[in-house]
Amino acid sequence: MGPRLEDMSAPARLAGPDEGISAQELALAARNHGLPLEALRYEITPPGLHYVLTHYDIPYAEESDWRLALGGRVRRPLLLGVDELKAYPPVRQRVTMECAGNGRALLTPRPVSQPWLVEAVGTAEWTGVPLRVLLAEAGVGPDAVDVVFTGADHGVERGVEQDYRRSLPLDVARGEEPEVLVAYAMNGAPLPPQHGHPLRLVVPGWYGMAHVKWLREITVTSAPFRGFQQAVAYRLRQDAADEGEPVTRIAPRALLVPPGFPDFMSRERAVRPGAVTLTGRAWSGCAPVTGVEVSTDAGRTWHPAELDPPDAHRWAWRAWRFTWTAAPGRHVLGARATDADGCVQPVDQPWNRGGFMNNLVQRVPVLCLDPDGNG
Repeated sequence: MGPRLEDMSAPARLAGPDEGISAQELALAARNHGLPLEALRYEITPPGLHYVLTHYDIPYAEESDWRLALGGRVRRPLLLGVDELKAYPPVRQRVTMECAGNGRALLTPRPVSQPWLVEAVGTAEWTGVPLRVLLAEAGVGPDAVDVVFTGADHGVERGVEQDYRRSLPLDVARGEEPEVLVAYAMNGAPLPPQHGHPLRLVVPGWYGMAHVKWLREITVTSAPFRGFQQAVAYRLRQDAADEGEPVTRIAPRALLVPPGFPDFMSRERAVRPGAVTLTGRAWSGCAPVTGVEVSTDAGRTWHPAELDPPDAHRWAWRAWRFTWTAAPGRHVLGARATDADGCVQPVDQPWNRGGFMNNLVQRVPVLCLDPDGNG
């Protein structure tokens, strides 16, 4: 028997008890990147600082040649160029996007995959056409169930050769709140290549796997989609044999801007004694964030932070702040968000085999220097 795709594409596995990050995981970490935590200061993330996860290669695309096909269980299939999509009344939405595997590398045992810490997030303003408008123009058939989205990125995963494909239930795809977008601009400029140029899907409130990049095809189906990225990947499993539950909406999370200044290698922070203003962002794709608490003693005690009032940007993060009186010594800072459904970030590790939806409270080690500055 000759070479097979299975020979180059390993099955999912957990790292051994003493196994460090592998060369393959380092290669993934070099291709993808998270948000530098100091960039949480930006209300809208500059595109180069926004997190990126690319499953396969970044396709090369000429906008003038790109066509989006919308078909399947519709009465009038559509074939639209980017200029034709730009002729529709534009909609602009500010959306916080987070990778479903954010926090994976902090788990024990560690799922072997993209080794995210907590930085796989960003907030952008996306401009595009509401998906519901395109579906209405095409005329969705009465037996429609799912809407499948196909990207131009092609590769192999766990032995399965595939285009990247995901689906949404029909009611989500043509919902008005949130309103799914076929986007062609990010922060007022054409999509950068790594963010899906020339077209991508934006699904407010959902983890990043749903926001299909390099979008080239939309297919309305009369049966639930069972493709790899839907039925095999992005599911919450405790055991490899479990069918698992699908990953969908973003769990509540707060992150803080590490205060003071960092050590180059350890990233531990140093601050001077006295009043230190701690700031950060909080978000949830399930229900609006209603509160943020801060701990400066590794989670033993918690104190309410000041949270910015809600505004028109329901699907974007909100700023918070807290004044800490720092005393000489070592401290561990953290922040946790609560949303309107009563969901609170956990202080104990939530675990699953894929390392998904891990919204464990962030830990930021800080050294408060003696007044003479010598620690």
